[in-house]
Amino acid sequence: MQMLDVVSLLAALLVLMQFATIGLAAIRCRGSHILEPAPDPAPGITLVRPLCGIEDHSIETLAASLRLNYPAHEVLFCVAEASDPIVPLVKSALRAHPEVDARLLIGVDRVGANPKLNNMAKGWREARYDWVCFADSNLLAPVDYLQRLLACWGPGVGAVSAPPAGARPVDFWGEFECAFLNTFEARWQYAVDTLGQGFCQGKTLFLNKSLLRGRGIAALADEPAEDAALTKVVRAQGLHVRLAGPPFAQPLGPRAAPGVWTRQVRWARLRRATFPFLYTPEIVLGFLPAAIALAFVADAHGWSIAACLSVLFIAWYGAEAGLAALAGWPLSLKSIAAWVLRDLSMPALWCAAWAGDGFTWHGAQLSASDEPREVEAR
Repeated sequence: MQMLDVVSLLAALLVLMQFATIGLAAIRCRGSHILEPAPDPAPGITLVRPLCGIEDHSIETLAASLRLNYPAHEVLFCVAEASDPIVPLVKSALRAHPEVDARLLIGVDRVGANPKLNNMAKGWREARYDWVCFADSNLLAPVDYLQRLLACWGPGVGAVSAPPAGARPVDFWGEFECAFLNTFEARWQYAVDTLGQGFCQGKTLFLNKSLLRGRGIAALADEPAEDAALTKVVRAQGLHVRLAGPPFAQPLGPRAAPGVWTRQVRWARLRRATFPFLYTPEIVLGFLPAAIALAFVADAHGWSIAACLSVLFIAWYGAEAGLAALAGWPLSLKSIAAWVLRDLSMPALWCAAWAGDGFTWHGAQLSASDEPREVEAR
């Protein structure tokens, strides 16, 4: 096969992947105003929310945890240190909702190198129910949050998860973070989930304790990220992960470029460390590789490169805009600029993922290649 044929095939494949993944995600991410009813009888569920520090929307996300419309559940807020500034806010929220079965747990159960998992572990240990949901502190849980997760359960399912949807950006860098979270990461996650290859995302992890029978939550310390470890545990048992949809909102507030970039590098390094063969092809994702391939093909055929790239640009980002509009995600001229900057930065992000293992998480210096640690089963 000649070089032109190879590049033509690559260009067609990249464009096809863009529109196919957007189409699949559009089916799963369309917003719904219908509340999911609770089953009758409703199994008890423990909601565990690991907290660390105060975030822009902490008061709102804490309150949302205590307003769930589910008949049989408890809420466990987990904090590593009693001096954490989030503690007074949690106590205030608990006083405002004395009718809710909710507690604050303080301390660390060290099960591995992951500080988030060490904070989550006491919630797993203290959970009254066998169904457990871990939800990150900055996720805004809707009133039917637990019902929507439970509705995804069925034969062959080992865990239910969901990516976040970036919401309420107040500046360009918030839009830049939405460009990664929404029309790129969430899009790809729902697309592969629709094809039966779903994987866990740490914002929401819903499972039954029977899945980790024997080692308990220590099984999630076998990888540097608990969501990757849970994905591997589920697949090792011949089960699969399902994603709840549409995704749950993560209000962003103000963002700064260094913080957004650092988070993306951290997640990229974790993906590369835990699923290297799946991460490697990410270098060809985004507008830039498709544009380069199309420009090569256009030049070989004597077509106008500018015209071809203009059509590709309009179609490529027009499809992303359609997905954002359908899903109710942030959409403006700033969004388009953020999508373009995201795609231009993706080669640098891919290289940064391979250039090192270290990253910072809430002040802790960690490595994406940390060796698993043998710990006591819980």
